[in-house]
Amino acid sequence: MPKKLGAEFIGTFWLVLGGCGSAVLAAGFPQVGIGWLGVSLAFGLTVLTMAFAIGHISGCHLNPAVSLGLWAGGRFDKSELLPYIVAQVLGGIAGAGVLFVIASGQAGFDVSAGFASNGFAEHSPNGYSMVAALVMEIVMTFMFLIIILGATDSRAPKGLAPVAIGLGLTLIHLISIPVTNTSVNPARSTGPALFVGDWALGQLWLFWVAPIVGAILAGLVYKWLGSEE
Repeated sequence: MPKKLGAEFIGTFWLVLGGCGSAVLAAGFPQVGIGWLGVSLAFGLTVLTMAFAIGHISGCHLNPAVSLGLWAGGRFDKSELLPYIVAQVLGGIAGAGVLFVIASGQAGFDVSAGFASNGFAEHSPNGYSMVAALVMEIVMTFMFLIIILGATDSRAPKGLAPVAIGLGLTLIHLISIPVTNTSVNPARSTGPALFVGDWALGQLWLFWVAPIVGAILAGLVYKWLGSEE
């Protein structure tokens, strides 16, 4: 268990540092920046690389919603849920902490500008409402878990699950960055929100509730869909 939790901590650390780091450090320069397309790819690459690096140790959840979805789908022991979630959240906070240290080294850095936090209404990148954000996060997390559960099914092509999951997360970001800045992961949302405080913490509830609802629904659906009966 300590090795599993260590792997989850490191993996979630990398997801937040790599994904949010691309948004904070590299996306904001129109002439040479990577833009939303690059940020989407960066998040997908963090999961793809960690799936190969630690998937054989912890399963590479990196996300409380994924752990809960796998549990709902009968793929994960409930006794490991809380330790996994704690490790993931701590890893996300550590990733955001390192990113804050780096980003604050630039003159004029203002963490209140967003710091890759997730939000809705006036804090949505394109001003989408709370209802739009809620629906988007539930549906995107639902589809993410369907991809994960399907790609890791014993009947699926061997060795390709990390590719499917990484590309799936990339696609999810391409769809939903304009709406919520894309969460589908409470640990990813919590790390940056703790440093922004204020509105980011006030809206954080949605980025716990919606991904968890979507993930558990997907776990239940795939339990039926993937059944050989």
